Amino acid sequence: MNVLRHATFAAGMALAPVDAGGAEPVSWQALADERAVVRIADAIDLAVDAQDWKLARSYFADRVTADLSSLSGQPAANIASDELIGAWAGNLKGSKTSLHLRTNHQVVLEAGAATVRSNGYAWNRMEGNGDPLWEVWGTYEHHLIRSGAGWKVDGFTFRMTHERGNPWVKTAPGQ
Repeated sequence: MNVLRHATFAAGMALAPVDAGGAEPVSWQALADERAVVRIADAIDLAVDAQDWKLARSYFADRVTADLSSLSGQPAANIASDELIGAWAGNLKGSKTSLHLRTNHQVVLEAGAATVRSNGYAWNRMEGNGDPLWEVWGTYEHHLIRSGAGWKVDGFTFRMTHERGNPWVKTAPGQ
């Protein structure tokens, strides 16, 4: 596995774009940082779908600015990450299952910060009130900061572009 990881990383370096001046390939550190922040954005989805709330929480700074206004109608808010994860855990539990997918990651790295933009899709299923499915498509933007503990999400926005299915599945907590 370790050999494969190094081979994949080396292949990425060989295909790495040059900087804006066209002189140097992107650094190893920039590629490692880019891979790390994309992995975190994806890992949040995996942890949520597994209902592993401790793991999900580990990817966030202590406070996060969360903007889910296109889904909830509520304005963006800077909240404790424990509160965010608690809200997710209260909704996505037991009989309610989810599948989150993300693709087309675009990363911007700045000194000690990163932004990951991606397309997202989520599927939620829960029996009990007609159609058991609700789906949503949209775009994500995650903002991360580098800390002593590694990269942590300190802000994210989801902009819904389309939804279909039973809105009851979206709002009713699992049992």
